Amino acid sequence: MTTEVQYRQVIQRCKELFLKKNQDYGTAWRILRLPSITDQIFIKAQRIRTLQEKGVSRVGEGIEPEFVGIINYCVMALIQLQLRGDARMEIPTSELEPLYDGQMQQVMDLLFAKNHDYGEAWREMRVSSMTDIILMKLLRTKQIEDNRGATLVSEGVEANYMDMINYAVFCLIKLEEQVLQ
Repeated sequence: MTTEVQYRQVIQRCKELFLKKNQDYGTAWRILRLPSITDQIFIKAQRIRTLQEKGVSRVGEGIEPEFVGIINYCVMALIQLQLRGDARMEIPTSELEPLYDGQMQQVMDLLFAKNHDYGEAWREMRVSSMTDIILMKLLRTKQIEDNRGATLVSEGVEANYMDMINYAVFCLIKLEEQVLQ
């Protein structure tokens, strides 16, 4: 399978869960400020790293659902950025689904541009290394948030959320390939 097909399959799975949770909870996440979403992503990434290091889960859930959670929380953050100034707490599914798709299209466009330039180097990386990169990007995001968005030469939080999505998708692809081997 090509990277694009694998990528789209992962994103479809994430989107389906996102929309099902939306049916259960609505858009309660709209109450969260960006630093709170960043902290939720951090918790998920830290749990993945802990599970990778300890090799066992006491809760009975593996790391795959956490990578899906990272992707969906990053999409929430990107939607929050897009809807800045929109005070509505509830976003109807008919509006939310295109917002999700629009954010993911931008992220996929970024992926394919970078993937072209880097020659799919991620395929040679370890899932544990990509987890560390996600954690590093989270620490960078937290620093930017603590600086109230001000950067001297760095990309902003939006680029970091997009990169985290891509690394989480890569991890899910690699984990799925390991199962198929």
